[in-house]
Amino acid sequence: MTEWWQILAVLVAGLSAGFLNAVVGSGTLITFPTLLALGVPPVTANMSNTVGLAPGGFSAVLAGRRDLSGQRRRVITLGTASLLGGIVGALLLLWLPAEVFSYAVPPLIAVGCILVVAQPHLVKRTAARRKTGRPPIMPPVVAAALTWLAVLGAGVYGGYFGAAQGVIVIGVLGLTLQETLPRLNVVKNVLTLLVNGVAALIFIAVRPIDWLIAGLIAGGAIIGAQIGGRVGRRLPSVVYRSIIVTVGVVAIGNEVWKLARG
Repeated sequence: MTEWWQILAVLVAGLSAGFLNAVVGSGTLITFPTLLALGVPPVTANMSNTVGLAPGGFSAVLAGRRDLSGQRRRVITLGTASLLGGIVGALLLLWLPAEVFSYAVPPLIAVGCILVVAQPHLVKRTAARRKTGRPPIMPPVVAAALTWLAVLGAGVYGGYFGAAQGVIVIGVLGLTLQETLPRLNVVKNVLTLLVNGVAALIFIAVRPIDWLIAGLIAGGAIIGAQIGGRVGRRLPSVVYRSIIVTVGVVAIGNEVWKLARG
């Protein structure tokens, strides 16, 4: 990737991802398809993208650190599931043949798009349960075990691919824990940061990272997150979701076409 317009495209994609992550999440569904369109191999694109977007997770956690008060035990318990899941997912990406990931890309992007569309419904259901003060839908011990296992599964997904894993986590936490949405959201930010962080470290240690791509995405994401944190929430979220789904659908069509051509 040496052309100026390619560099600009990755930088803009990183900026857009940072902006979207600050508002609705799922910025990977912008950066990853962009890298594929520029001809970057899927596995290299996924690893470089994970490394590039990891710094944005720190900002999200720092911004909501006040809501972590009193949740130390919860974060440590669920954090072990996220770390283990992230390690397993990252190792699967490295160990499985590249062809497996290539074939998995279209359905994974589709899952991410579906979760982005479903996120408002999940958030509304979670908020409704908190407002009405309904009792837990299952015994605490069962809820704790299922939550840990579900967070583990989300970690595997996040370490392997990553797009929209935050939507999965917030949905799980909202269904199984009795807590306010802002406090659940900051726990979600910590858990996804752990997954992305450990996956990024594994990728850096084991495989060569395209540092130009990672650096451009990181730089763009940092700037985009600052803009999104200040003005992004004033605009209708349907705009962002429409952009994400549109880019995702185009990427799916492009990857299916390439697979069909052999």
